[in-house]
Amino acid sequence: MRAASREQGRTPAHPEIGDVPLQQVLEALVDPVRRGILRELYDSGEDRACGTFDLTVSKSTATHHFNVLREAGLITQRYVGTSRMNTLCRKEVDAAFPGLLDAVLGRGEA
Repeated sequence: MRAASREQGRTPAHPEIGDVPLQQVLEALVDPVRRGILRELYDSGEDRACGTFDLTVSKSTATHHFNVLREAGLITQRYVGTSRMNTLCRKEVDAAFPGLLDAVLGRGEA
């Protein structure tokens, strides 16, 4: 029970995408580093650990970018061992803001 409590305490809070204002989502998407993170998640279709992204920023700056994406409801994060895994909330974002991810990430049909 204690181990479960510790794991639960390590999991960051995640807002429901429906509770996040569109302005906050757009502000998260405006940064090219954050779009790059989302693009890698989108293209891979898999959960990814923070350290596996091809980022040109420091670890502390990367942490900031992951936090902004999580607080905007665009990704969820959870620990697996010592790795913080990131999951794109594609289904939820598409339901709340249809076509937004495809448009911003350039993945729509031409």
